[in-house]
Amino acid sequence: MTDKTVNKVVLAYSGGLDTSIILKWLQITYGCEVITFTADLGQGEELGPARDKALLLGIKPENIFIEDLREEFVRDYVFPMFRANAAYEGVYLLGTSIARPLIAKKLIEIAEKLGADAVSHGATGKGNDQVRFELTAYALKPDVVVIAPWREWDLRSREQLIAFAEQHQIPIAKDKRGEAPFSVDANLLHASSEGKVLEDPAQEVPDYVYSRTISPEDAPDKPTYITVDFETGDATAIDGVKLSPASLLAKLNDLGRDNGIGRLDLVENRFVGMKSRGMYETPGGTILAVAHRAIESITLDRDAAHLKDQIMPQYAELIYNGFWFSPEREMLQALIDKSQEFVAGQVRLKLYKGGVHVVGRSSPYSLYDQDLVTFEEGAVAYDHRDAAGFIKLNALRLRTLGQRKKKLGL
Repeated sequence: MTDKTVNKVVLAYSGGLDTSIILKWLQITYGCEVITFTADLGQGEELGPARDKALLLGIKPENIFIEDLREEFVRDYVFPMFRANAAYEGVYLLGTSIARPLIAKKLIEIAEKLGADAVSHGATGKGNDQVRFELTAYALKPDVVVIAPWREWDLRSREQLIAFAEQHQIPIAKDKRGEAPFSVDANLLHASSEGKVLEDPAQEVPDYVYSRTISPEDAPDKPTYITVDFETGDATAIDGVKLSPASLLAKLNDLGRDNGIGRLDLVENRFVGMKSRGMYETPGGTILAVAHRAIESITLDRDAAHLKDQIMPQYAELIYNGFWFSPEREMLQALIDKSQEFVAGQVRLKLYKGGVHVVGRSSPYSLYDQDLVTFEEGAVAYDHRDAAGFIKLNALRLRTLGQRKKKLGL
């Protein structure tokens, strides 16, 4: 427990059992005024009940904040990340990681607006989210007090949480009384499932865990063809229809869901030091990632593309570990955004039974020169004889090394 006096605290509040218990616990433990913030990131849940429950627990109407952040989330967080082709440990598209800095930023904004001296979250002491929330909070408000109840209280079991809720007359839905078979985090980019039935990495993910995608085996036998348009590295249209960032991602989610695209069974390395098995569904993001790489393939210079690939793991790790508001992430972002100036055009994709296949790409800024690559003779700015000198120059050090080995009898 912090030794500082807390008068007002802004709580990241979902309206679920855990954060409702945290709300009451903050009131009791710190004797402070609680302000709730609920973010709509496209998780697909009705947020009205969160307001109702906050009111029921004694929160003043003017201290209840519910905000639709879907457009800001995709425009200012998801799209910049996808310009980098970011994938943690090569495969995870960072759906949970990229949402946390936005939520934490809003907590701080409300704290500043209402003069709160603390913020609070419901992340556990074993996970990455506690780090992501708190690194953002400290970056944006260095003097803020962060209260993490899961690191402070002595409520260690589901039974104890239920008992606390009953003692303090916190409503408990019937389906929340039992132990959940797994935990879920969802937003417009993805849904992640972890824990309980998923903890043994040797066991296949049960079918009932999936919520955002149909099984690839059940997907249509006929492929779906779509086009995705890009401007300065960001997707702007599907099948020629311009869409806002959030609407575009939602449309790709529908297409991905219906074609069984975007499932990932992953054992990852958490920032806090342990390995974790999770199941991720990122239908629209998976399509977007493939499409973006395809448009880059004809618009990015070779060495620029390779440099992006070199820095991508570091960039992805910064997001995964919670350093969105760090100077190094912002520096890398500036480099990445510079690379996207001419990443524009259209990609044609075939979606089929869990697969995303590039079948065409075009751009007014294409660096692909058919005259250069054709096997047919033509008026091209390439002399085959130039290759001999090019090869000999590049072979010089290899020949020198070879001569040394020969001299030493190696």
